[in-house]
Order: sequence, then structure tokens, then C-alpha cells
Amino acid sequence: MEHAERRTEQRAGSRIVVVGGGIAGLAAAHRLTAAGLRVTVLEASGRVGGKLHAGEIAGVPVDLGAESMLARRPEAVDLARETGLADALRTTATASASIWTRGELRPMPKGHVMGVPGDLAPLAASGVISPEGLARIEQDAELPRTEPGEDVAVGAYIAERLGREVVDRLVEPLLGGVYAGDAYRISMRAAVPQLFEAARTHTSLTEGVRALQARAAQAPAGPVFMGIDGGVGRLPLAVADAVRAAGGEILTGTAVHRMVRTGGGWEIVAGDTLIEADGVVLAVPAPEAARLLGPESPAAAAELDAVEYASMALVTLAFRRDELGALPEGSGFLVPPVDGRTIKASTFSSRKWGWLGDADPGLFVLRTSVGRHGEEAVLEHEDAELVRFSLDDLREATGVAARPVGTAVTRWDGGLPQYPVGHLARVARIREHVAKVPGLRVCGALYEGVGIPACIASARTAADELVATLAEGTGGSERE
Repeated sequence: MEHAERRTEQRAGSRIVVVGGGIAGLAAAHRLTAAGLRVTVLEASGRVGGKLHAGEIAGVPVDLGAESMLARRPEAVDLARETGLADALRTTATASASIWTRGELRPMPKGHVMGVPGDLAPLAASGVISPEGLARIEQDAELPRTEPGEDVAVGAYIAERLGREVVDRLVEPLLGGVYAGDAYRISMRAAVPQLFEAARTHTSLTEGVRALQARAAQAPAGPVFMGIDGGVGRLPLAVADAVRAAGGEILTGTAVHRMVRTGGGWEIVAGDTLIEADGVVLAVPAPEAARLLGPESPAAAAELDAVEYASMALVTLAFRRDELGALPEGSGFLVPPVDGRTIKASTFSSRKWGWLGDADPGLFVLRTSVGRHGEEAVLEHEDAELVRFSLDDLREATGVAARPVGTAVTRWDGGLPQYPVGHLARVARIREHVAKVPGLRVCGALYEGVGIPACIASARTAADELVATLAEGTGGSERE
């Protein structure tokens, strides 16, 4: 090695290095330690958790990143239970929300699938869509079939069936809350697979949505989302504790400079240390994965380099309740990009999560989100400016004129991978190239979805596949 002070760590038995200490990397490490392997997690930043970040504002605990977990997928809730957080799981105190559009806060209409209505009555009553827009939606029942092909943009397909207004006023803000992206570019097959299936099997999209809703009505009832008392940011900390308790090692502030495939395993250069490992799980964003994989799999690196990301910021604000006045009902509101506002959503956190309201009954916490793919210029402003923009929009939307007693701006630069048309095919190609490199797997928000359960699912898949290849003494052919 070029630095004499570097030391080589060698221990008996199989050792796996997980690069990345976000929830995907930690979930992979948790799975690997459960399989009896020795695991080292290497995280470049000073903390674990990635976009799950527990913090505080005005003396109360808050999430400064993701704040809820989809409960209809089991992976996140199961992991919380496995790592000692079962008693801390909480459902939302209110599920109703609004859309700030056409100059007013309007109730989020019921009876839709990602903005596509099965029943026009709730949509008409909400006032979100104009009479002309409602008439255009009704034409869906009479239009000839629109073939989605192998994949299609969500916005483009829905606009062809139902008109642009329902996309611009309803689909865009709903999708934007997940991907911070553009509905006219986002893959329907990857982002809303149930709608893609409806498009493939029904001539009328609204009829397909009604069929989806009928099937969903037969499923067991349960909460859509869950949180954790004290914040979802507690989950990665609990998983990290479980990994350490099982003998795993977690090193923060330890960037990986390069990885080299050797005859029998890997050499990973991290900080001043050369670590030898039998296998590697890469749980980092696409640009970092491309850099590390370039020497070993140029084809995978090229595909990863083509992935686009959106940047965004969360603005968390704490107010004294007696100064705040009356807020609109519900858990918050979404904002369609077509309305030209700065914020794209606001969550009334103290109302959404009972535990947060109980932490300090005299305090009310809410937050806004700013920035989406292709519209990141606003993020060039200083934190204080983002706070001011948020307060201005909140005042216009809700009438709130109070000054916050605490503020926090959390920036996620390049934080959300985009899922354009063809995304699933790209993921398949990445995984095919990676599988040709012995002792290597990848996981994270890029591969199976950006939500917490999807990230955990991709981590478990990567860990299980790596365990299987190590047991077989295989893992792919030699370097491409």
C-alpha cells in the first residue's frame, strides 16, 4: 500500500463489509449478523441513519428526515419490532389532509389511487378540479384503449386518459411528496405498479381503479402509515445497537476510498485502514456506488452514473400554541407545482403524531418541504431565507402570522433517486452486472422503492443473496 501506516485487519471466519450506514446498510448488516457473519459497516458521515434523522427543536424530539413508515408493507414495522421498538410504534392521530390549490385549501378527495379517481363525486365536492376538468375525466369511459407498453410516464398516461388538470392538481403533488420529481417523467411501472397493472388490464383507467379498490376492500383493515414515539429517526439507532449487540462493528466518519477484488475476496481501503473481506454490500447512492464499482464493473458503473437525483430541504418550525391561532383541520396539505408556490407540502406534525403533541402541550411543530427535481434553484438560498419563504406561504395558505420559537433546516442534496420511464430495466441491468462480480451486492432507495420498507426489502434481498453465494463458494464470474 502507498501509506506505510495503514494496517491490515484479518480475523478468522467470513467477514462482510457494508458500505453505507443509512437504513438500507444497517438493515443489511442486521440480516447478515443474524446469519452468523461478522459484519463491519463503514459510514462516511458522522452518524448513522441517512435520511432518517432524529433531532430536536425547542426542546422536543422531532424527525429532521423521514417521519413515517408505510405500514401496509411489513418490512419497516417488522424491523422496528425486531430491534426493541414494538412498544414505541404509533399510528397517525389524523389521516385527513388538504391540497392548497386555486387559491384555497381544499380537502383531499377520497376514493382515488395516486390521484386517479374511482368515483367522481368526492373529487367534485373537493373543488380541486374545475367543472371542465371533471367533464374531461368522464371521457375516459368512452375513449379507445391506451396501450401502456413496457412502461410509460405516470403523468403522460393519466393525462391522455383523464386530461392534464387531474395530473397537475392531484397526481403531481401526491407523487411529488414521495419522489420530489416530475409526474410527466416518473415511471408508472416502477412508482405506481398497481396503476400500471390496471392500465394493462382495463380499457378505462377509472374502471381499473374501481377494480383495485374493490380488491383492497377485501384485504384486512389496518393503518396505512406508522411512526415511532420520539421519531422514526430512532429506528436506525435501534438497528445499529442490535448489530453491535450481535458482534457487528459500525464505523462512522470512515469514507471508503476504493475497493479491489482479490483472488479470494475484497480489499477495502477506508481511512487509514485496509480491510479484507469475503463480501461487500454497497448501500450508498448511485454516484458513490459508480465510483467504487468503476474498476470492477465498468458496465454497472455506467448505468449507475446515469441515475438522476433530486435535492430538497425540510424546514421544521416550532410555535407557541397560544400565539399560533387556529390551524386548518387535518395533518397538513400538499401544493401542486402548477400553483407556483415555494413550498410543496406542509405537515402539521404535532397534530399528526400524538406523541409529539404530548411532548410539550404548549408547543406546536410543523414542517414544510422545498425543492423538487428540475426546480432546485430555491435551495441556493440561505437557511434563513427558506424559513422566510415557508412562513410567507404558510401565512397565505393558513393565516398563520406567529413567529416561530425554533427553526431547523435540513438539506438533502441529491437525496432522492428519480424513477423515470425505463427505471426497472436499468435496475435489472445494474443487478445483472453486479452479480457477475463475486461477493458483491447492492441495495438502497434506488432499487425497489424510496420508502423505508422498500429500502429494507432491498437490503434483505442483497444480504440473503450474498449469504447464498458465499455458502456455495460462488458469486459470479470474474471481472467484466
